[in-house]
Amino acid sequence: MKYTIVMTGASRGIGRVAAEQILRRSPDVHLLVVARASSGAQLAAELATGGHTVAHVPADLGSLESVRQAAAEIRDRLDRGDLPPLRGFVGNAGIQYTDALTEGPDGLESTFTVNVLANHVFVRTLQDRFAVPARIVITVSDTHFGDFKHNMGMVPGPVWKSPDVLARTGAFPKPHTTAAGRTAYSTSKLAAIYLVHEYARRLPAGIDAIAYNPGFVPGTGLARNADPVSRFAMRRIMPMMTLTPFATSRSAAGRYLADVVLGTTAAPTGSYVDRARTARSSDESYDPRRESELWEAAERTTARLLKS
Repeated sequence: MKYTIVMTGASRGIGRVAAEQILRRSPDVHLLVVARASSGAQLAAELATGGHTVAHVPADLGSLESVRQAAAEIRDRLDRGDLPPLRGFVGNAGIQYTDALTEGPDGLESTFTVNVLANHVFVRTLQDRFAVPARIVITVSDTHFGDFKHNMGMVPGPVWKSPDVLARTGAFPKPHTTAAGRTAYSTSKLAAIYLVHEYARRLPAGIDAIAYNPGFVPGTGLARNADPVSRFAMRRIMPMMTLTPFATSRSAAGRYLADVVLGTTAAPTGSYVDRARTARSSDESYDPRRESELWEAAERTTARLLKS
């Protein structure tokens, strides 16, 4: 029986590999990709090669109003019967900036908007349209550990603050620096894990929420906002690290993501999946007080959108 999976971040990197794997391995999937209007139709057409069923809905994930419109359109298509039952949401899109001062059209810091709040708008708008069993998968990062073992000194660890502060520009010291931008990234990934824990508590039984960590994956588009030297290193030099245990190849990371989405990797709701296995995330990532605080702030920040 046909079913729908909604996916962000399917245009490149591990998301593209995962999308292709999902379609190849599950012919019943109707994949609905969320992408910019300028590229969504072409992406859907490329993924549909071979007879796969793929559609797209346009959105700029840096704009919560655009995300709201996309989520509402998906909800309406489901209600009209234009899409088969919804069984999955994959929040794979992510962004990292070279500062902590980039502000989106909603007046919010862009890293937090894309990596945390955009997923929340999709999940909350669609939560009563899921047909169980269903699975929500949010791509996170082991940068949230904040130690050399997981980050190799390349990304500062998270610096947790009130979510209302994190949602605004300038939340970290020297906000104009690359270090601040990377701190915003690792902190947003910690926040994403907190929200996964809240989804596990709050969503109806049968809708599982999973945090997926691909590990360090060089050669993806995550560094596209970095300086030329860093972009060159990520494209040309860092991929050699996939020959070591310290990095994951794009193909392997995409395959692991598909495994989580399709349920090949067993993971109860609220789990943290590190590549191919369920594991424990950082000690800091288990904090019910912070999780509740973030939930309330995310609800407050997106309340107007969720009522539309």
